[in-house]
Amino acid sequence: MNEGGNFSVLLPLIFFMAAMIGISVYVRQRQAGFIGNRNLGGFVLAMTTVATYSSVSSFVGGPGMAFQIGFGWIYMAVVQVTAIFLVLGIFGKRVALLARKLNAVTVVDIIRARFQSDFLAAFAAFVIVLFFCGTMTAQFVGGAKLFSAVTGYGYEVGLILFGLIVVVCTSVGGFRAVAFTDTICAIMMMIGIILLLHFVLQAGGGYSQIMTTLETNHPEMFEPFSAGHMPWTIYFTQWLLVGICTIALPQSVVRGISYKNTKGLHEAMLIGTVVVGFMNIGINFTGILAHGVLTGDAASYGGVDNIIPTTIATVMPPSLVVFAIIGPLAASISTISGLLIVASSAIVKDIYLHYKEKKSENVSPEKLKILSMMTTAVIGVTVFVIALTPPSLIWLINMFAFGGLETAFFWTLLLGLFWKGANKFGAILSMTGGTIIYCAAQAAGFKFFNLHQITIGITVSLILFLIGSYFGKKSDAKTLKTFFPE
Repeated sequence: MNEGGNFSVLLPLIFFMAAMIGISVYVRQRQAGFIGNRNLGGFVLAMTTVATYSSVSSFVGGPGMAFQIGFGWIYMAVVQVTAIFLVLGIFGKRVALLARKLNAVTVVDIIRARFQSDFLAAFAAFVIVLFFCGTMTAQFVGGAKLFSAVTGYGYEVGLILFGLIVVVCTSVGGFRAVAFTDTICAIMMMIGIILLLHFVLQAGGGYSQIMTTLETNHPEMFEPFSAGHMPWTIYFTQWLLVGICTIALPQSVVRGISYKNTKGLHEAMLIGTVVVGFMNIGINFTGILAHGVLTGDAASYGGVDNIIPTTIATVMPPSLVVFAIIGPLAASISTISGLLIVASSAIVKDIYLHYKEKKSENVSPEKLKILSMMTTAVIGVTVFVIALTPPSLIWLINMFAFGGLETAFFWTLLLGLFWKGANKFGAILSMTGGTIIYCAAQAAGFKFFNLHQITIGITVSLILFLIGSYFGKKSDAKTLKTFFPE
């Protein structure tokens, strides 16, 4: 450890992370099975969905961009307020009813049953693991950078401590433990935002003083297009990436399988919308207000990803810094744990266990538990190793992964669950072709009208789905009756 590290901040962080492990061990001992059961209440469902959707990018990269661009970034990001309401409102009840009817515990289970295709299910599992690794890398990097900036310890120290805790929590705890630790993390996020907002306003001389300073020095920050720094193309593509298309992110859709009853679902929709709105607007607004205490531009502080860590270290009393840092770290922990559990279930449940069932071979619950823990640990360690060489601009990595997942799953889930004409050939063509074209466009840096490649991926995916559904064999009557009962 670096001699200049702040042990008074490190100690409470270790205590918090140890508590996460304790909760995971306790819940694991009381639950049966790998995924858990379908009895989450409205509050826990809302918090675990919010926590999985919110990430370290939401607390570091996002407000850093708001510091650089201004209110235009908030106008763009506010679309995220609708995300929880839409995902649970559109897919929540539908997915839950189908899951109970099909005895499904993952999104891939439902896709396999709808399209009667093991190839499509295997490819869906591959896409989940691939893009989840990208998202988790961003979380590891963001969490470790934040840890280093605020505590004074090295990046590697933060990565080891932070990475070890989150991998152990998820490997040991399973789905239900993740849901409860997510709830705690979401509460800590809100506490952190409130404290940071308070001290930024105090250090900057109050809201009016900060706004006057901004109006004098950065009048363009009040404009929706920020003097050309926030063009309409970013609005359009970000509304797709972090708004409309997020309804089909598998890590969010899977939450619909686990709610207890309709009352709980409705409560989760309301609570989740209020909480994600508060966190999203609050932390991005704090990024703008940071101009009251940080006098240079983003580059002078090492880039947009360092704005919030620098602000925390500048305005927070040493005794309260830990509460501010736990919020973003909790966001990172909850996102990684949610992604890890879905990624490992994609391998263990959707591929391995399905293969064994097809061969009429039984797998003992104990073996399944050990295998799931090992798979989760291996994925987590792999991402940890990748994060040892940190990539730049966390929010760009997140957006790439979001775009890939949305291209693969948006039409497959939306049309598959709500259109009788959707069939296997259309879904396979859409998911494989759309994902490949999206990745190729990203690799080549190709854009259409300077729009993010999600517009290419989602458009190609739709066209291929419609072509495949027109020329392919229609779904059989039994499947249609299951998914579209009269």
